[in-house]
Amino acid sequence: MLDNTIQTLQFESKKNQTKYLDLLGNKLENVVADAMNENAKGTPFENSIELISGQKFPDIIANKFYGVEVKTTSKNYWTSTGNSILESTRVDGIERIFMLFGKMVNPVEFKCRPYEDCLSDVVVTHSPRYLINMDLQVGQTIFDKLDIPYDTLRNYPNPIKPITDYYRQFLKKGEEVWWLDQEEPKSTGLIIKLWNNLPVEIRKHYMLKSMILFPEVFSNRPDKFNRLAVWLVNSEGIVCPNIRDVFTAGGQGIIEWKGKQYVGIPQIIFRLSNSICELKYILKETDVDILEKYWNMSVNNKTDDWISLVKDSYKSLKFINFVEYLKDKFASPQS
Repeated sequence: MLDNTIQTLQFESKKNQTKYLDLLGNKLENVVADAMNENAKGTPFENSIELISGQKFPDIIANKFYGVEVKTTSKNYWTSTGNSILESTRVDGIERIFMLFGKMVNPVEFKCRPYEDCLSDVVVTHSPRYLINMDLQVGQTIFDKLDIPYDTLRNYPNPIKPITDYYRQFLKKGEEVWWLDQEEPKSTGLIIKLWNNLPVEIRKHYMLKSMILFPEVFSNRPDKFNRLAVWLVNSEGIVCPNIRDVFTAGGQGIIEWKGKQYVGIPQIIFRLSNSICELKYILKETDVDILEKYWNMSVNNKTDDWISLVKDSYKSLKFINFVEYLKDKFASPQS
């Protein structure tokens, strides 16, 4: 029936190409529905074609089980941005969907394929969406790449997670997937905030949380603030142009421990030492799965594992046993 619908659309578009060139977006949906109704006569689909359109997915349904999603392009290629991965507007009961794609250029052409067979990748507009490629080769869909069938993925409680996991394998050092990460249930809102416009106590909280999540900030690596900068924008909606100064500005400090003063302490360590209580609380309240994600390791003991990561990053305090200092401070109920 859909093959016959495509033939009808091709025939009619050749007769009246000017009309069809104007049928972009949802303008084509009515024409497709009419063609489907005509070709459904004498078939099990007769009198079952229903144009849904609007904000629902798919645009047209048949026998309350099949669906057709209509897409158009004014460009001379068979690709376009598709629907949301989450499919939150999917019509109840629709299990088998086809993509009907109109290339509205001279000459006007149409193609129709099973929906999952022409979804090549994932792109981001205002939400994660599939990328349509009507010429996609067999075995090259995003579902082939994930090794998860479409009907399995769409029924996951969180279908974005396996996609996130797939794209993470291609990240370079310091990079992170944008938008796709739903492991932290929060929204950054629509406003990008500047670090210097935040209240002092909020800035301090983010600085301390950064020390927990990104222990590499204690290292001498030139890229030690890269992951932090990405996280602030991606997860918190905050831009910090002077992120290094947040940890290092202010010169050296003094630490008192076990009745002795230690001078020449780098500012980042000095700030850590003055915020042990807050750091202990943040570490306690941060879920293990979040720590494992950012630390890229299995967590057995939050405190011990964090101190070990800080130790691996920071190795230049030769006049004080920094690891013992941290263990002592984190073990002390007064800290």
